[in-house]
Amino acid sequence: MVINFYLKKFIKFTSFFILLSLSLFEMTILNKEIKADKKLPATEQDLYLYKGMGASYLCIASKAGIEFNKAVGIATATYVNVLEGKHGGTVKELGNKKLKKEKLFAGAEFQIITTALQYCPDSVPKDVTKKVEEIFKENKK
Repeated sequence: MVINFYLKKFIKFTSFFILLSLSLFEMTILNKEIKADKKLPATEQDLYLYKGMGASYLCIASKAGIEFNKAVGIATATYVNVLEGKHGGTVKELGNKKLKKEKLFAGAEFQIITTALQYCPDSVPKDVTKKVEEIFKENKK
């Protein structure tokens, strides 16, 4: 009997501290910031990855017989969707300012095509290659 009495007191005592510690633990978990909800601006490394993936898709799609304009459109749309979804349309190098969709598309398309020219120049039509070369010549001036 005496043992049961002490056992019950011990269980009540320890369960109180267990419940207290669990409730405090849960409070600290709830107060922590959830980083997945924060949209951090795209870094140079992020952009390098996205344009590489886009160029890879463009090269593979072109070799598979998919029309160049369709392939570059899909690669560009994917790039822009990732930038908007993961980074809120912001790029760290541009001052964390949210870019308009038109600017994102233009920049993504240019980056994908120039990267594709490095890895699979045969997949890029000659007229597109000429346009890119002209843009580079104008920027040098």
